[in-house]
Amino acid sequence: MTVTTALAKYREASVSGDVALAWESLEHAHILAQPRLGAHLRVHFAMLGFSITQRDPVEAAGQVLRLLLAPLGAATGRVPTGNTGRSNVSAFAPMAVPPELQASNVEDQRP
Repeated sequence: MTVTTALAKYREASVSGDVALAWESLEHAHILAQPRLGAHLRVHFAMLGFSITQRDPVEAAGQVLRLLLAPLGAATGRVPTGNTGRSNVSAFAPMAVPPELQASNVEDQRP
């Protein structure tokens, strides 16, 4: 899986009204995008947009914070592998990479 395919899956789920699959796809995109700042920011902007369409101010605020933190994490090399990027988890906590993404070599994508 790639960031692009995960984001396409998110858009498809969003259009069909499958909120759970949309968030899962965004989380997968986030895990894959973390090593590359541009892609990482693109995913957080998508998460922000989706949280706004879902009328979720807590998630939206969390995404604004993560948009501010992502460049700092990239500059310091502190990007927690496997982190889903949602506001309900610490922005600094590494997490297990889901089995379906392990073949994507998330660790190997680090610059």
